[in-house]
This record gives sequence, C-alpha cells and structure tokens, in this order.
Amino acid sequence: MKDVSGSVVVIMVPLPAQGHLNQLLELAYLVASHGIPVHYVGCASHNRQAKLRSHIPPSSSSCDVCFHNFPTPPFLSPAPNPNSTYKFPSHLQPAFDAASLLRGPVASLIRSLSLESRRVVVVHDSLMGSVVQDAALVPNAENYVFHSVSAFALYWYTWEATGRVLPREEEVDIAELLSSKGFPSLQVSFSNEFLKFIASQHDFKKLSSGSIYNTCRVVEDRYVDLFASATSNCITTKHWAIGPLNTVKVPEKSSRRSAHVCIKWLDKQAPSSVIYVSFGTTTALSDEQIREIAIGLERSGQKFIWVLREADKADIFSGGGVTRKIELPQGFEETVEARDSGMVVRDWAPQLEILGHPATGGFLSHCGWNSCMESISMGVPILAWPMHSDQPRNAVLITRVLKIGLIVKDWMSQDEVVESSTIQGAVKALMASEEGEETRKTAAELGAAVRGSMDEGGVSRAELDSFITHISR
Repeated sequence: MKDVSGSVVVIMVPLPAQGHLNQLLELAYLVASHGIPVHYVGCASHNRQAKLRSHIPPSSSSCDVCFHNFPTPPFLSPAPNPNSTYKFPSHLQPAFDAASLLRGPVASLIRSLSLESRRVVVVHDSLMGSVVQDAALVPNAENYVFHSVSAFALYWYTWEATGRVLPREEEVDIAELLSSKGFPSLQVSFSNEFLKFIASQHDFKKLSSGSIYNTCRVVEDRYVDLFASATSNCITTKHWAIGPLNTVKVPEKSSRRSAHVCIKWLDKQAPSSVIYVSFGTTTALSDEQIREIAIGLERSGQKFIWVLREADKADIFSGGGVTRKIELPQGFEETVEARDSGMVVRDWAPQLEILGHPATGGFLSHCGWNSCMESISMGVPILAWPMHSDQPRNAVLITRVLKIGLIVKDWMSQDEVVESSTIQGAVKALMASEEGEETRKTAAELGAAVRGSMDEGGVSRAELDSFITHISR
C-alpha cells in the first residue's frame, strides 16, 4: 500500500465572481509555494476566467495548481442592466446557483484524494459551504472558511443580523454611524435572491475548523478579533488574517516582461499625479452617469486612467445577444489624448501594477474588498464610491476608521446620477488639496506597514506560516 503519511493536499472552492475567484487563486499559489499540492475547482469557464486574469503567473509557484473543470448545468448569462436603480449584480445569480450544484464532483474529489493523502484540507468561499459539506464525512478531511470581504464588514453584518445588540462601549461611535439614516441595511445592499442564497450557506459554517481572511492585522486587528468573539458560539476556533494575498512588490521597470500601454503612459507622468478610475467587474453604469464622470474628470484638471468596461456576465466567454457599446461624450477621447491628460482603457487592465506605479496618486473605486486591499497594500488613497454588497461598509472603514480615503457619493442617493460637478470636486479634493495630501500621507504610512507585515517576522507572514504549519501538522 502506498505510504501517504507525509502528504497533505488542499482543495480550493471559490464562488464564481471575479472578486472571489482571484482571491482564492492567489491563496492557492501562496499555499503551493510551500510545496503543498493544490486543487482549484469550478466549471471550465470560471477556471479559465481566473487564470486569464491572474496577476500571478503559474510559473512563479514552486508547485503546480491543478485545475478541475467540473460540469455544471447550463446557466443563463444575461447582460447586466446599466439602468437598474439598484446596482447589485443580480445577473450573476444563475452562475452562483449553478456552482452550488458542484457538491457531487467535489465530494468525489475529496474522497479520491483522501485515499492518497494523510490529510485533505478544503478551503472554501464562505458562500460555498453547501458544496463542501461532505468533507465532514471523510475522517482525514477538514474544512476552512475563506472570507473574501473585510473583517469590519463581517463584524457589522453579524451585529445587524443578531438584532443590533449594543456593542461594547468603544464601538458605540461606529454603531451609531451604521444605524444612521445614511448607512444601508443588508436588504438594500443585496438582492432578496442573494440574501436567500447567503442564508442557505449559513448552517454549514458549523462544519468548519477555522477561518481565513484576506486582510492584515495591521489594518483590521480589532475587527478580526471582534468578529471571532461574535461568532465564538460556532465550532470554529482558529482565525488567520493572512492578507494581503496580492503580491506587494510590483516589478521594477527594468524587469517587466511586457508592459500594458497604460503602464508605459504612467512611466511618463509625475509622481502621484494620476488618479486611477475603476468600478470593478460587477458594476454597470448608465450612459448618463458615464457622461457625468467623463466631464467631471476632464474639468478636474487631474490626469487619469479610466478603465471603462461593461460589467462581467455570468460567463464572460459566452457569445450571443447584443453587446452594449459604451459611449463617451463626442470628442472626449480625442481631446484627452491630444492633451495627454488621461487614458481610457477598454480592455482588462493590470490594476495592481497601476496602483503600484509611483505616478498613481489616488483610486476612484467602488470599494470592493479586493480593490481595497490592493490599494491599501500599495499605499494609494481611495476616493470611495460604493455600489452594493459589502462596498458601503468597506467605504466606512476606508474613510471613517482608517482615514485613508474620501467619500464621493452619499449612499442614500444611490438611485440618483452623480453630477459632474460633484465628481470634479471630489477628485480635486483627493488629488489637489491639503485634506487630500493628509489622506495620501496616512495611506502611504499604512501601505508601508502592510508591506512590512509580509516580510520575515511580520504579522501577516507569521499568520500564513501558522496556517501552513497547522494544516501540515
């Protein structure tokens, strides 16, 4: 019989949305770099999406990550609706529902690997608990929940879901903010269908042996501990804050293999002179809102890189249907190019490289947690424009708690078009004011501390080492 006494394997099970796929893939490469075989599961199109958009080439890992393309029932892939009052990406729900049917093939993989390994470690997105539930039936398998959102958001979700019991005294200031008129409830941050989907995964958390967070204790130590305390009635007892999962060292100009045209443009700009504009992969903006952003950016007088893409469909590779052509004001791109005042990028942009470039001085962002962690780790202040989900709470963390950003839009006016004058003022406030300069200084200091946490002896490095030691025991 084959000796498997020393072997440990890891299975990664992501939710099929870009901000979730890439975080678990980054973790997969981190774990694999410690010589542990990793299996990444999903349907063929979502695995392809994760690999295509990865910041990290597979060759950088000392051990291959094995991708398993499991079949799912056919699912709809409708176009996003840019004119919807609510920005939650309900058009992705068919992909979530299809992925929740992967229980059978994942269970088979767990059982197969368990026969060849001393231990099978299943790391799953917090919204994929039902898919991995059969690991509890395999004696040498164990589950770990991966949280793709901030510990701050997790803690306040728990606070709201448990009846808004008054937190301990030092939390009252934030509690008052979260219960105020200007802060969204869960019901307006998510669709009813997605809330039901979240609820359907809740009971499976009791099968977990621990929680992993894409955050850093330098950033959220207080909220990691508060969330751990708030959920201490669960079986989960171990918590590892091992972020940022993204690399914190952007390649130097001399060592780049190939540079996107926007990086070459940034190379010609002055330090901290450019604002990067991107609303992530799930937000579809109306033509009217896009026009106001264009006018606001132009009138701000600040140089910019604007990633202007349609939101992802459930299957980004699916054809068919009418593809929306995003229109800008007539002559806008030509004028911007002639003045060398900015750049509009309509394809996939290397966000981490952009944020890590010395010419980038600010980030106009939807405040998805992946974008927040990348911006924080690069020391770039954020101009917060949250759209849905955890983003409004992340915006509070960024602007009110960490003080590394400014707000551009009041959440309670989410159904209104933000006027160009508001955007112009917000951009100038971040990029060309004393308040913005102070915010930039705070962001730079936090970024340096976060990068230091990944060095030998740093807190995030220690947490990652602790997790690797634990699963390899």
